[in-house]
Amino acid sequence: MKPISLYFLLLFSLISCSRSKPSVKEAYQKEAPGTSFGLTEKINGLTFVAPPRPFTENPMTDITNVGANWIAVVPYAFTRPDVPDVHYSEDGKHWWGERPVGIKESIRLAHKDNLKVMVKPQVWIPRGWTGSLEFPTDSAWTAWENAYERYILRLAGLADTMKAELFCIGTEFNKSLQQRPQFWQQLIPKIKSLYHGPLTYSANWDDWDKVPFWNELDYIGLGSYFPLVDTSMPEVKELQQAWKPICNKLKAFSMEKQKPVLFTEWGYLSVDGCGWQNWELEKILKTCSINQQAQANCMEAMLSTFHHEEWWAGSFLWKWYPEMRGHEGSPERDYTPQGKMAEAVLRKWYK
Repeated sequence: MKPISLYFLLLFSLISCSRSKPSVKEAYQKEAPGTSFGLTEKINGLTFVAPPRPFTENPMTDITNVGANWIAVVPYAFTRPDVPDVHYSEDGKHWWGERPVGIKESIRLAHKDNLKVMVKPQVWIPRGWTGSLEFPTDSAWTAWENAYERYILRLAGLADTMKAELFCIGTEFNKSLQQRPQFWQQLIPKIKSLYHGPLTYSANWDDWDKVPFWNELDYIGLGSYFPLVDTSMPEVKELQQAWKPICNKLKAFSMEKQKPVLFTEWGYLSVDGCGWQNWELEKILKTCSINQQAQANCMEAMLSTFHHEEWWAGSFLWKWYPEMRGHEGSPERDYTPQGKMAEAVLRKWYK
């Protein structure tokens, strides 16, 4: 071999070795489908309800049995109406599954069973909704924002440590985004300094096209609770028809932003009329007539409409109870498909 050839071979080897170890961001992107339009795998996700106490058995077995490949871990914080604070307790005041110890164990078990994880911190407002959250003064807004920043950065660091494959920076803060966009613009770089994987935000179904910072994130995320058909027993075909204009609008927005769309939440109560305004049905849930077929029809229509769309990254069904613990009553009417006709629909599409 000529000396010059040996030189170039050595140089090539050094360059190759220097590139052999991917950055943390690259490693995340390889594992997380949908960070570009080269989607190779749908996110067939379930929202994993945090249990009040430690697991008594592996909760991931039932999840993998329905064909899911992702879970969303949702550690709640609390804001009281008109109180500019975000309360997140790492001790016994929160349910075990929402505290760092429970979050870590949930992620560990998920990864052990080859499930990927989105960490999705959310704020619960008693007798209220985050989309309506607002404060009368700048000082009150700033106090709340400082508290939210501490909460979200704490969990961003935890998500990075546990190698969670996706992180959601917030959920349904309609008025906050409208009135205080600068807060979110400065928050995103801080999150990126702690969490080095893909990011999304969970917009409400009626304002996903008004979010000012999609260009800074990896997914266009939204809670897909669109009202579709206002009948007690919506049929699959009429639901699919109602989805068409919504699907077309989402596709156009995805192409414009050059980002995949992810349903960070979606689901239907198992009661009459669940193809319409589920948030209204929640208020009278215990009086609603159980209707598993309506729930199954709604799920079939959504999955059959979007599953084959290349720009659609996938979804996280709301919601799944480990060992059926943590529900607020009326699980037979709740969003969960567990033990219902809808579970067969989920298994059909997820597998």
